[in-house]
Amino acid sequence: MTTLTRAALVVVAVLLLLLALLWVFQRRLIYLPDSAPVPPAAEVVPGARDVTFTTADGLRLAAWYVPGTRGVTVLIAGGNGGNRRDRAPLARALSDRGFAVLLMDYRGYGGNPGTPTEEGLRQDALAARDHLGDSRVIYFGESLGAAVVTRLALERPPGGLVLRSPFTDLAAAGRANYPFLPVRTLLRDRFPVAEDIRRVRAPVVVVYGTRDTIVPPRLSRAVAEAAGERATTVEVAGAGHNDLVMLAGDEVVGAVADLAGRINQ
Repeated sequence: MTTLTRAALVVVAVLLLLLALLWVFQRRLIYLPDSAPVPPAAEVVPGARDVTFTTADGLRLAAWYVPGTRGVTVLIAGGNGGNRRDRAPLARALSDRGFAVLLMDYRGYGGNPGTPTEEGLRQDALAARDHLGDSRVIYFGESLGAAVVTRLALERPPGGLVLRSPFTDLAAAGRANYPFLPVRTLLRDRFPVAEDIRRVRAPVVVVYGTRDTIVPPRLSRAVAEAAGERATTVEVAGAGHNDLVMLAGDEVVGAVADLAGRINQ
């Protein structure tokens, strides 16, 4: 065996090892929970209270609920990082507009038990929605949460959907961040937003920032295109994925209020 052949075999072996490690540990790259317990709801959001609900697979999850006066509840599903405390500014802004808010945390987030997976997040969202009973509900999904609530809309149709920085599917978002990896081949969790949104009958608002480098704007626009005539878009000029304006800025909060006005007509 020549030196060149041995070197090539070593390179191939290293690459295969790296791919195997990525396969095993990929969810640690996808889900970035802040698992620390959060303070009582009322300490963070005025008028909020702590609530719990139980998933179909037996996990008891904690969340924050804020009563409202408008007769519409906004169910907030966050992105892949942090916990519900990070979304408190959005809950406060929506509460100021009179909306009731259920700010959920997934399994593994914010002191909740369990480990996040695509199927697990689906069960978490179902339990959160069922906790609200017969309320009129708008689903608000941030990034990965946009995928979660889009799937939820197929099983529990909402009054409307606000998708903030949605991707077409997780593989497309992964390729944007890891262009050197065979992301689509490796992924276990798929989150096919564009495919699912075609079957959602509720009105949809897609909000995205023009300088988003984590979920490129073209992916969010493609989600809106897949939704067809039921979708409207809100473009936040100059905004990146994690900018404060994309959390609780006027465009984001206004998108929820405008949608609520439409579904109440």
